[in-house]
Amino acid sequence: MGVYADLIRYRELFASLFRRDLRVRYKGSALGVAWSLVNPLLLMGIYLLVFSVLWKAVGDIDHYPLYLLAGLAPWVFFSTSLQSATRSMLDYSELIRKVRFPRQLVAFSVVATQLVAFAAMLAVIVVIDLIVLPRVRGVIWVSIPLAAVFVCFVAGLALAVASANVVFRDVEHLVAAALLPWFFLTPILYSIDNLPGGIAEHHTLKEVLRWGNPLTPPIEALRRPLYEGELPRWTDVVYMLVATTAALALGATVFGRVDDRIAVEL
Repeated sequence: MGVYADLIRYRELFASLFRRDLRVRYKGSALGVAWSLVNPLLLMGIYLLVFSVLWKAVGDIDHYPLYLLAGLAPWVFFSTSLQSATRSMLDYSELIRKVRFPRQLVAFSVVATQLVAFAAMLAVIVVIDLIVLPRVRGVIWVSIPLAAVFVCFVAGLALAVASANVVFRDVEHLVAAALLPWFFLTPILYSIDNLPGGIAEHHTLKEVLRWGNPLTPPIEALRRPLYEGELPRWTDVVYMLVATTAALALGATVFGRVDDRIAVEL
């Protein structure tokens, strides 16, 4: 896993790339990182109106806005990281052609930039939960290591798509096209255990939605301490660890195959 060890070996270069991405992202912005809270809060308002008021499809989920936020925060981090990472090598093409350095740091710096927004969103959720949901106070700290594992999962996938997009430019379009259906197949707006309508009777479909989607167990694991005030299911944690290991291995493998071709392809 030398691909990831370079994060420590070239930490000063990584910090420089991170600061550059951060400055570009919030350049000229009066609110800075606070803007990162606008997207999930706006989405929460829209989904709250549509699903709980117009369609009345949220069932017995109490404090539905907090339920939504606990799922939206990791999803927004995941989707924005992948979308930004797909073009990261292309955006740094001039630097990559001129200077020899660990190119994987480019993808990681993009994820780190999105991590700032993710951390800010989690901090807001934790504060609100501690005030509104007393039941979470004993276990909410568990969300911190779970979030750290989730960040590693996203970093592995981000490296994979960033590397693949250098050779196959269709990757960025495939990622963009996949994210919308992926969102609705992930239990962010609804609960897997309380699906509305006749779909709740289809046990096989529920199992596919739960275990066939690599985002479902991480989001369920994070939501348990953040919203339900319970420790995550051990099955979700094991799945999350295995998926993260697979994502990191995938990222390292894809990058290793195209590393020598990156400067040429760009």
